[in-house]
Amino acid sequence: MDILSPPPAPLQRFTDPEAAWAEIAAIYARNTGFIHQHLVALTRGIVPQGRVRAFYPVVQVTSTSYGKTDSTLPYGYLHTPGLYRTTITAPDLFRRYLIEQFTVILKNHGGAIEVGESETRIPLHFALPHGERIDGEALNALAIPLRDLFDVPDLHDTDDEIANGTFVPPLGGPYPLAQFTAPRVDYSLARLAHYTGTTPDQFQNFVIFTNYAFYIDEFARIALEHMANGHPDYDAFVEPGGFTTRNQRLGGGESGVRAARIPQMPAYHLQMANNRGITFVNIGVGPSNAKTITDHIAVLRPHAWIMLGHCAGLRNSQELGDYVLAHAYLREDHVLDADLPVTVPIPALAEVQVALEQAVADVTHLEGIETKRIMRTGTVATFDNRNWELRDQSEISQRLSQSRAVALDMESATIAANGFRFRVPYGTLLCVSDKPLHGELKLPGMASDFYRTQVSRHLLIGLKAMEILRGQPPERLHSRKLRSFAETAFQ
Repeated sequence: MDILSPPPAPLQRFTDPEAAWAEIAAIYARNTGFIHQHLVALTRGIVPQGRVRAFYPVVQVTSTSYGKTDSTLPYGYLHTPGLYRTTITAPDLFRRYLIEQFTVILKNHGGAIEVGESETRIPLHFALPHGERIDGEALNALAIPLRDLFDVPDLHDTDDEIANGTFVPPLGGPYPLAQFTAPRVDYSLARLAHYTGTTPDQFQNFVIFTNYAFYIDEFARIALEHMANGHPDYDAFVEPGGFTTRNQRLGGGESGVRAARIPQMPAYHLQMANNRGITFVNIGVGPSNAKTITDHIAVLRPHAWIMLGHCAGLRNSQELGDYVLAHAYLREDHVLDADLPVTVPIPALAEVQVALEQAVADVTHLEGIETKRIMRTGTVATFDNRNWELRDQSEISQRLSQSRAVALDMESATIAANGFRFRVPYGTLLCVSDKPLHGELKLPGMASDFYRTQVSRHLLIGLKAMEILRGQPPERLHSRKLRSFAETAFQ
């Protein structure tokens, strides 16, 4: 078949980051519009006279020196002389991010940002505007498979080799400029809407995960109070389905419709200018969910994510309702073994740890040694078997004792390990809900008292920690502990 494509877009050089972004946006709009136009025509019975094909925009920069930079940022550095390249998607969504990355690279290395058209095909599925409904009956009536006429997603373009550190570029490049290719980003953007019931543009840069709906209920209550009371920082509160409550300070009001059914991992967004608010996601139970959601949120390049949830206390000295601040992780979740070997240590990040400790002190009004009355620091063990208590206790107890673990859950190590893998600052603060090794389990009445007295305070600590982290400059928050010796220049 003949190939139907827009005219090629030759490489152009830019020293103005905003002009570079504008060219990316123009190429992307033209090429996705070309695919979309042919699909709409097909629903009207107009079959294209060839295979419809368009390509993602490409960005590349060149380094000619091994010279060091004076920047204190852990990103924006081209590690070796050569060519660096990445494909780009959704430029409107990533406008602020891309302009910042271009600005830092030009400041550190000079030269120019080159923008043009890549050789990576845009799949039909990723060229359509979000939420657009296509006349499926008309397409089915044509009896022509769509992949006979359009390119479809190719898993060879959507792997995590760059982030995993297993991609081996040719000598001299092109080296990867970003952790994620455009198809990989598009894949996750589509998945985020599916799993969370909200669109990628509604996500904020500070993300909290939980494994209990109680936390979501309390977060929604606090967020709606902020909207009613005219909070000076937060502008709107978005629920699954896109239902939005605006701040009374900005005129108030509601818009959209709540989701008819709660999605698998519902997300709620307390929005702030420049996406500096807080996103809260109920991931449910288990490491598979934890990996799935963090795989996808990572492409948005958040500034930090933390886990707030319940855990089993492993020390007899702990009380129900005590907090556990993870300083290390015993990875028994196994879902990341193929991507991040268990031999790789997952370090605690001082910036996040200090923020969580300070938040505990601020909310509980306890300081110094007094916080030890309600909080332990130590290793959190994350298991992939919710019924681990039913296995041979002598074998499990020995492993937990050797690791010095103080708590056990099913998500925290997965979230921390994926934060490490994707260079997203991470942390964990858990609340002891039972002590199965010591025969102390919640009874129905006890559980009600526990949830009523502890959930609100635990959530307030998490929100306070995110506000502390939000006040830190990027060069402090984005720890160099998360960067390798041949790192991508994009954060």
